[in-house]
Amino acid sequence: MGVTSSNKTVDVTEINCGGSVKITLALSASPDIVENPTDIVLVLDRSGSMTGAPLANMKAGAKKFVDIIDEATDSSQDGNIGSGSRIGIVSFAETATANTPLITSVADLKSAIDSLTAGGSTNHADAFEKAISLFDPMSANGKVIVMFTDGNTTSGGPAAPVADSAKAMGILIYCIGLIGSDGVNVATLEAWASQPASSYVVVTPDDGDLEQIFADLAANISKPGATDIVIDETLNPDFSILSVGSPDKGNVT
Repeated sequence: MGVTSSNKTVDVTEINCGGSVKITLALSASPDIVENPTDIVLVLDRSGSMTGAPLANMKAGAKKFVDIIDEATDSSQDGNIGSGSRIGIVSFAETATANTPLITSVADLKSAIDSLTAGGSTNHADAFEKAISLFDPMSANGKVIVMFTDGNTTSGGPAAPVADSAKAMGILIYCIGLIGSDGVNVATLEAWASQPASSYVVVTPDDGDLEQIFADLAANISKPGATDIVIDETLNPDFSILSVGSPDKGNVT
């Protein structure tokens, strides 16, 4: 959305010679997801190779993802996905399960994530099919699938036709790959994901990176209203800038 309003105020009406004055710049911006509600399905691999630290780090990352979307949709982590957006959880091993429908309760989403246990083979096709089934085709909301996996397909049919079907329906697909004990085929993830792959696929060999990866992806999906703002204003040569205060969010130079 970008900047929605701006304001500059000066806290005095008269400046004595050699005196100083405080000038406040106020900018308001609305994240894109506020004006464009989005339904997001997190599709999480809980196959046997995820046992231990990978599963724990995936859970932390998925819950961080939920928190960031929560704050982006209503400007606070108030426990509720706002502005008409929703999140659903699908997990998969040899088969896929819809752990939640598309909902707004952060507590229920986190409870579903925390309940996941690892075991079994890896069926990506069923995972995509289950995720697609959560979307309401009559809804005007944007539709996003975030597929996380740490391995190759070891059960079920090929996932590519299902992913292609989802993309044909206008669903955006992001893929997060962890190079776990089963390995991960990057070319396969790139084929499943929306294009360009450089914007929709990220792969890591370290499960310790997952929390940051999920966080970065959530920030990208919610699309902050404004970043890297430059204010270009000419200062009269009779004045000089004595100091620059810290903003409420971000940083300033």
